[in-house]
Amino acid sequence: MLDAGFLFPPVNGRTHEVCGAGVYVFAFALMAQRGGYALWVREEWDTRQINPIGFAGFTEPSDVTVCNTSGQTETLAVAEEALRSAAVSLVVMTLNKPVGLTEGRRLQLAAREGKSTGLAIIPEGLGSNAAETRWRCTPVFDPGAASHDSTLQKWELIKNKSGTCGAWYVRWDPAARRIVMVPPPGKRAGFAPLPG
Repeated sequence: MLDAGFLFPPVNGRTHEVCGAGVYVFAFALMAQRGGYALWVREEWDTRQINPIGFAGFTEPSDVTVCNTSGQTETLAVAEEALRSAAVSLVVMTLNKPVGLTEGRRLQLAAREGKSTGLAIIPEGLGSNAAETRWRCTPVFDPGAASHDSTLQKWELIKNKSGTCGAWYVRWDPAARRIVMVPPPGKRAGFAPLPG
């Protein structure tokens, strides 16, 4: 069950940002929530790969197209065109440098025009002023988790242009293909906290 104040998924027709060690869970959960096709734009020098076996529990691998670019300028250009085209429901872009206000506004206009969602994966502290929301996603050690539970995540909304910020503990439910909000570690009924 989701809390009424939980603002996931972020507003459609806008571009959002996410940082932290749990960014991929956030991106794939958003992909599952949006449905349809997604484009993942990244620079070709990045040797990290997204594995279809790893994200098949979130969305069909055939619904995700990966695009390698020669640099951040090309990444932003491809993302802008994809957002504007309305051919995909979500554009995920991996960024490693700051995004200027002009480029950020261009992404927002393209998302609005194409009625698509943009998600920029950024390093911590490298956000754009034009982003609608910014999330920090962190995996959390949960000693009381059942073996079938996914990794507990703490999602913090650290920037919100149209409301308040907050923090929530969530898990991915692969059967329902949705995010489930859960109590923080040590707050669940029947849970015995670790000594110390």
